[in-house]
Amino acid sequence: MQMPKDTRLSFRVRSDLKKALEGVSKKEARSVAQLCEAMLEEGLSAYQKEGSKYLQRIISSRRGREPV
Repeated sequence: MQMPKDTRLSFRVRSDLKKALEGVSKKEARSVAQLCEAMLEEGLSAYQKEGSKYLQRIISSRRGREPV
């Protein structure tokens, strides 16, 4: 059973990241909100399993990398 959505989350992102998310959401016939929620849930699940190691790994892998 899905829990009702009862709050909002709002934050700023780079325009190229937003465009990339919009491209994926269009390809997958999903809304950007659905896509972001799924990705956030998967990231949170991985963090809950691995702890700080997960976060350190993804942050360190982003250093020096070109934006999406």
